Amino acid sequence: MAKIKLTKTELKAQTDALKRFQRFLPMLQLKKQQLQSEIAGITAKAEAVGAKEMAVREGLNGWVGLFATDATLLSGLVRVKSVNTGTANIAGVAIPTFESIETDVKEIDPWLTPAWIDNAVDATTQILSLQCERAVYEEQRRLVTVELQTTSQRVNLFEKVKIPQCKEAIRVIKIALGDEQTAAVTRGKIAKSRVPEAEEEVAA
Repeated sequence: MAKIKLTKTELKAQTDALKRFQRFLPMLQLKKQQLQSEIAGITAKAEAVGAKEMAVREGLNGWVGLFATDATLLSGLVRVKSVNTGTANIAGVAIPTFESIETDVKEIDPWLTPAWIDNAVDATTQILSLQCERAVYEEQRRLVTVELQTTSQRVNLFEKVKIPQCKEAIRVIKIALGDEQTAAVTRGKIAKSRVPEAEEEVAA
């Protein structure tokens, strides 16, 4: 702890600082809890999207063997052109939100390609959309986790450093001021006791 001045002015400054830290700490603790809850919610959403993707993939099992008939046809069949996102705010953190994707589908001749190619396009598009949605949730979690780390550091700083330092400074200053007051009273009594002696010497 830095050297403190043992004065009434410093006592007031430390007391004000303590009140300020004690007022902000509950808000930081609440924000920390909110961020932890949001991370759990984002994780659950990401897992749900992952489960949907798995379900779509499992739904392909019945005819996925057809894909192997012409690998060149399926190569680059659907490509993500862009991911459309919005923005939201979680406990003061700006996060992206998933809206949709735009895709490019390879030009195919409906007369020269098998009938199942349309199903392949739909399934691939759905899988790509779910993958992009999950990626947005991962970015949400990353951003909120960074904010949680910062907030946790501030909570620890207030709880374990700032508040204890202020309390210790106030204790030390009060003791010093009390000692100073006691010494002043003692000096005053000594001075008073010497006044009659001085008067007697003058009278003599």
